[in-house]
Order: sequence, then structure tokens, then C-alpha cells
Amino acid sequence: MRYVILGVLIPFLGTSLGAACVFFMKKDMNRQLQRAMLGFAAGVMVAASVWSLLIPSIEQAETLEMASFIPAVAGFWAGVLFLLMLDELIPHLHLNSEQPEGMESQLSRTVKLVLAVTIHNIPEGMAVGVVYAGLLSNQSGITAAGALSLALGIAIQNFPEGAIISMPLQTDGAGKPKAFLYGVLSGIVEPLGAVLTLAATSLMIPALPYLLSFAAGAMLYVVVEELIPEMSEGPHSNLGTISFSVGFSLMMALDVALG
Repeated sequence: MRYVILGVLIPFLGTSLGAACVFFMKKDMNRQLQRAMLGFAAGVMVAASVWSLLIPSIEQAETLEMASFIPAVAGFWAGVLFLLMLDELIPHLHLNSEQPEGMESQLSRTVKLVLAVTIHNIPEGMAVGVVYAGLLSNQSGITAAGALSLALGIAIQNFPEGAIISMPLQTDGAGKPKAFLYGVLSGIVEPLGAVLTLAATSLMIPALPYLLSFAAGAMLYVVVEELIPEMSEGPHSNLGTISFSVGFSLMMALDVALG
């Protein structure tokens, strides 16, 4: 059970460490470093969505009296549409967006940034929860190494997101402790979502194939909607592409070699 608790907390730790940059950095995070981290995390999350979520979903569905791809396709589209609905219903800023001065107050902009990070964290928390639920069920083909790699990949992505919240707040006059607190709070939904999903999934093992693919669809929506545009924006976008490839191949190798 300790490794489950650790896995649930690792992504939240990534957000908190990113928010702590406000105590050590005077300027915004280096753009190239941020691009490399986001590209690496996107690669990890895409590979994890396939090997840690979709393939286990299909394998477990083979025990059901239906075509094994049906839960994977249905759950995947449910995850995509769920994130699309959140994108439409909740006012938020995309992480790579620029807001013209004078349009809204800084408080409004900060709230929307926090909401943007929160939207990201919902499917990530669910993914961690459902993967560890599958691991505990001993029926889904999920390995401890695969679950840990997924949690680490999400934590890497959360690091720059925590900094995106805290450092602009400090620049605009908020105290460093307050800016750090906002950054930490932006990630609190993740362990809460993981625990709730873990508890619910343990009661609904027959629905696990759908939940695994749901998490995959939601995560891939975030990758395509936010992370890939961020890592590709501006000059020298090949750094993000190479980092994506490194993250993807590393996660794939871990899942296949240790699975």
C-alpha cells in the first residue's frame, strides 16, 4: 500500500516543486528548459496512455463477452468528450496564451490560469488512480514499473505548471509565500482525484477496461490540446520534438522491459 500512496503523491509533489521555483528564481523559467520538460512529459504520457492504459484495457476486455476493442474505444471517446466539455464550460486560459493588457484584472487572469492547471490535473489524477486500482486488482496487466513511470511523467509535466502559477503572481506583487501557496493549491485536485478514482474503481472492477481507456482519452486530449502546441511554439521547436521522442521511447522501454 505504501507504493500506492507514493504513486498518488508524486504528481502533486511535481506541482509543489514547480511552485517552489518562486523562492529560487528571479525570472521566469527558461523557455528552452520548459519546452524540453513539456516535450519529455508529453512523450511519456502518450506512451503511458498506450501501454499503461489502452493495451491493459483491451487485454482485460478480452475476458468479457464482446469485442475487446469496444471498451477501449468507448472509454477513450468518453474521456476526450469529458475534457472537451470542461474546456467549453469552464473559463480558463491556455497555458501558452498571451492576454492583452487591460482586458481583465490580474486576479481574473490568475484564477483562469489556476483553472487551466486544474483542468489538466483532473484526468491526470484519474489516470494515476485507475492505474493503481488496476495494479491492485492483479487482473489488468498493469505493472508497478508502468504505474510509477506514469506518475513520474505526470510529475515532470506538473513542475513547469506549478511555476507558471507561482512566478507570475510574485512578479505582479504577491508575496512569495502566497504565490507558492497558489501554485500548490492548483495541484491539490490531483491526489484527491486519484484517491476518489482509486476507491471507486476498486468497487467497479468490471468497469475497469472502460475507466482505463477513459483516462487515456482524457490524457491524450490534454497532450494534443496543450502540451504539443506549447513545446512546438516559436523557434527551435525541434528541442520539444526530440524531448518528446526521448520521453516516449523511455516510457515504452520501461513498460515493455519491466512489464
